[in-house]
Amino acid sequence: MTAYLAEVLDDVQKFATRFIAYPTAEAAPVHALWIGHAHLVDAFENTPRLAFLSPEPGSGKSRAMEITEALVPRPVLSVNASVAYVFRKISDPDGLPTLLMDEADAVFSHKKADGNEDLRGLLNSGYRKGATAGRVVMRGNEQIPEDWPSFCPVALAGLNELPDTLMSRSIIVPMKKRRPDQVVKPYRRRTYGPEAAELAARLQRAARRHFDEVRDAWPELPPGIEDRDADIWEPLVAVADAAGGHWPQTVREAATQLVAIAKTKPQTLGVKLLADLRDVFGNRETMLTTDLLDELIGIDTSPWGSIKGQPVDARFLARTLTKFEVLTNQTVRTATGRGKGYKKVDLIDAWERYLPPVPPKTGDTGDTGDAPNRLVTDVTDRNTSPSPAKDPVTRHVTDVTDVTDFPDNGQGTCPHGGLENECFQCKAEGWDAA
Repeated sequence: MTAYLAEVLDDVQKFATRFIAYPTAEAAPVHALWIGHAHLVDAFENTPRLAFLSPEPGSGKSRAMEITEALVPRPVLSVNASVAYVFRKISDPDGLPTLLMDEADAVFSHKKADGNEDLRGLLNSGYRKGATAGRVVMRGNEQIPEDWPSFCPVALAGLNELPDTLMSRSIIVPMKKRRPDQVVKPYRRRTYGPEAAELAARLQRAARRHFDEVRDAWPELPPGIEDRDADIWEPLVAVADAAGGHWPQTVREAATQLVAIAKTKPQTLGVKLLADLRDVFGNRETMLTTDLLDELIGIDTSPWGSIKGQPVDARFLARTLTKFEVLTNQTVRTATGRGKGYKKVDLIDAWERYLPPVPPKTGDTGDTGDAPNRLVTDVTDRNTSPSPAKDPVTRHVTDVTDVTDFPDNGQGTCPHGGLENECFQCKAEGWDAA
């Protein structure tokens, strides 16, 4: 019985590759497994969205949707369906549909995004079993609140990207134009439709034999696939494990590869700003807003010179960084003067949460030389008795294992952005600016 499902999945993959020029070797088996999971969707807690995306038209996305339509149960192919229509199809008492949305980029374009917010919410919530969307319906003169189910398998195709919340719930297949050596057959429903229908029926029979097995499965996922990625890959891995043969290894290798590709997608504007700020700050602890903006706008590979046709300004900077809980509009002192600006210490938390660590420089020994002012960062032995000749918070350090240069600009500015002797963090660490 196990070998039978593996055999049918092999046939599904072979059928699809006759008509689709997949961008990578991993994409074809993932497509076959997603189609298989659609026949067992009611056994799973989650159903990943499958998204065929490409930077240019003519990359095979619509063909992939046609083949998907031919092989999944109860397909509903839509280009611009209304939310009410989709809700009613999902609630069909005859069974869950498989919703297929071509040209999804047009549905969620900037001009139509607000009008399709309900549809986006439906697609987001419907990846998890039991999800519903509340609506008020009119019955006569009475308004009745109702909960409409939203759980169903969904495949999408479009240019570029989908909304971030939808992308995070999707297995992304980055489609590309065919190379000259990639030859596929033209798909015609009237020619290949009967063959596809027979294959879909075989897959339905083979998959349903494993319903209890996949429903109770807790498949082991590859390292690095966790959280939301684990939610969306678990159903496909469960189907592959039930099939046996080469499929368990194939799906895990494909999952690792596609998740790695998905993580290399372009950063959001906010994360890009954080990354550029980290580069701009460098070793500086404070920066004036005017200097910060000048250096951001000067980065040729970044968009800050023209956001909606205008360079970024202090208001954009503050509005964007406030979303990351960064303190803005502070008075700081730097080597160039005193004014409104930012402190590195306030950005560190956002950098650690949203950016990868900065790799250490080759040959960096950590030796800071003999700078006249040092900030003590690691003290192995200290006398905690206050020095009678100094301020009461000053400590007598007897053994220092690591020191960090303190930028002496003649104005007493400390590494935390404090002014002269006003920084309590420096005092707590035992550094006396006097």
